[in-house]
This record gives sequence, structure tokens and C-alpha cells, in this order.
Amino acid sequence: MEPEEMAGVFRPRLETELADLRSDSEDTAEARKPVELDQQSVGRLSRMDAMQNQAMANALDARRHARISAIEAALARIEEGEFGYCDSCGEPIPLRRLELDPTFTQCVSCRGGK
Repeated sequence: MEPEEMAGVFRPRLETELADLRSDSEDTAEARKPVELDQQSVGRLSRMDAMQNQAMANALDARRHARISAIEAALARIEEGEFGYCDSCGEPIPLRRLELDPTFTQCVSCRGGK
């Protein structure tokens, strides 16, 4: 399959994942808000749990936004006609590699076998 054909196959998958990630980020916005430090309404351990939960929610959202950026870059490559080509050597990226993750920008050889 040529990279141009692959773009048509992967575009819906990328767009769906992007919409899901953005929705998840909106849904978890409350969990990322600063923790109330009022000792009258919340005990010390409860505040610590809340702060830990907030930190985990922030870390997850940071990973989510990194993935959003990768997907947006892949969609931009589709628009530019560059999707499916290795950024380093210019050769087509194998279909099996893109099936694993369509945001990959390098072939296996240029990525160092990883």
C-alpha cells in the first residue's frame, strides 16, 4: 500500500483518537484543579490523597497532550502529502509499523531498530 493510500486509511483513526483525547481532557479538568487547603473541611490525610490524585491527573493530562500533539502532527503530514514517509531517509514507512502507531515519523532502520 502506498503512503498516499495509507493516509486515507489512518486519517479516520487519528481523528477519532484525537476527539477522544480532547474529550477525556475536558472530562478530567475538575480532577486537575488546585486542592482546597481548608483544614476545617478536609482532614490532613484526605488533603494528601487529593493532592496525590491531582498530581496523577496532571501527569496523565500531560501525556494526553503529548499524544494530541503527535496526532495533530500526523494529520498535518497527511494534509501535506508527507504521511507514511520517513523523516530521516524519505523512504516509505512499512504499513505494519504505522498500524502499530500511525504517528511514527521514522522507519525502523532510522529509528535504530526500535
